[in-house]
Amino acid sequence: MNMLDVINYLEGNSMLAVGVRLLLATLFGCLIGWERIANKQKAGIRTFALVSLGAAVATVLNLYLVDSMGESVDASRIPAGVVSGIGFLGAGTIIVTGRNQIKGLTTAATMWVTASMGMAIGAGYLGVGVVCFVLVMITNRILFALSRQVEEHSRYISIYLEVEKAKGVIKLRQYISETGYDLNSMNKTKEKTLQASDVAITIELDMKKKKDHIKVLEEFAKLEYVNYLEEV
Repeated sequence: MNMLDVINYLEGNSMLAVGVRLLLATLFGCLIGWERIANKQKAGIRTFALVSLGAAVATVLNLYLVDSMGESVDASRIPAGVVSGIGFLGAGTIIVTGRNQIKGLTTAATMWVTASMGMAIGAGYLGVGVVCFVLVMITNRILFALSRQVEEHSRYISIYLEVEKAKGVIKLRQYISETGYDLNSMNKTKEKTLQASDVAITIELDMKKKKDHIKVLEEFAKLEYVNYLEEV
């Protein structure tokens, strides 16, 4: 039996073929979850393994009902329900911080794609499922690094700062004007500051040319009235 025969068998509806597909969906979900854990995301190995497995089981069940009951069963109902359900689950991973940062979008999108991958594997489209898994890993590992590199050297930067209440904000505006940067926005936040005498603000700057954001942060950190800062 050659590899093509094995693949054709695994795409069939025998109990062994279905069992192997469910194991494969769970394994791929585990690996995707491991990648999320490696990036310090809360939704990890177990969550993604269960999402992929659940989607695969739902698809297998859908195919079984179609084969058993024929045209009386809506073949699209269960897959549509899976997609909707994952949407609600993924929404739970998205949070908006006090500094107006949106976190969890990539994890939510990865969870949605993982469910789609599980459905493809459960339906017997092993090629689609494998390609989807590979593309998810490439996107979250390689493209993430590329995206970070581009973001950290762009002409735009958003900075969270804690400055002295007295004249810190006025001095900060003067400094930004002296550097030649355009101040697109400056907003006071409700974030609790490290020092009671400070005020927390978030600024968005247009530096007019690409610059290393780490060096820009170092410049602002040297200001005597700035007691804490980070890029957001």
